[in-house]
Amino acid sequence: MSGPQRIAVVTGANRGLGFETARQLARLGQLVVLTGRREQETATAAERLRREGLAVDWRVVDVRDDAAIANLVAYLERQYRRLDVLVNNAGEFLESSEKRGGRSASALETPRAVLLQSFDNNAAGAFMTAVMLIPLMQRHDYGRIVNVSSGMGALTDMNGQWPGYRLSKTALNAVTRILADELQDTGIKVNSVCPGWVRTEMGGADATRSVAEGADTIMWAATLPDDGPSGGFFRDRKPIPW
Repeated sequence: MSGPQRIAVVTGANRGLGFETARQLARLGQLVVLTGRREQETATAAERLRREGLAVDWRVVDVRDDAAIANLVAYLERQYRRLDVLVNNAGEFLESSEKRGGRSASALETPRAVLLQSFDNNAAGAFMTAVMLIPLMQRHDYGRIVNVSSGMGALTDMNGQWPGYRLSKTALNAVTRILADELQDTGIKVNSVCPGWVRTEMGGADATRSVAEGADTIMWAATLPDDGPSGGFFRDRKPIPW
């Protein structure tokens, strides 16, 4: 990498896909700021990567809280004066059978609170994080924004159950399209990525992909060349239907 060191932010980076993405970005020589809601878990994740000899930083950020995002912006401005990469990885799956005491995840039984909380964290949180951080990218007309979405949000393959998660990921894909269009004449690229079914706390032990495999397309989108795509939805580095 030539020029100034890239600065990256990965939300929800204390474990799973976020942690692995932070690790891989740092291995490329980027300085990665890990964010998470819980202070101890986020600090511990950063320390694990530092013990690997990687350049990382960390901040406590709840993406549902605009004041917390503003504090992150102020910190990045004060500490680094730039941002190059944002991976919107923070997300919740509130409707798994384990978390609902074995009850059905049918749309016919989903309360409003689950829909609103899912949307706030998975879509509105990513939108506000991006919007508030984009000015740091515009300063040097370079940026890569990766929204970690899911095939469960694709309208062309939409099924029943888990409406909170599905609707929030469909909305996140809309965020990608909206921001990509508004930034189309700039050096900032915005894309959605479906990592596949990954063995994380959310995905469970039966998932078909390792965390490293799940992070592959996220990394690809986070490091696109200047002639790379923007406004797309990708799995395994290939476009997939919305």
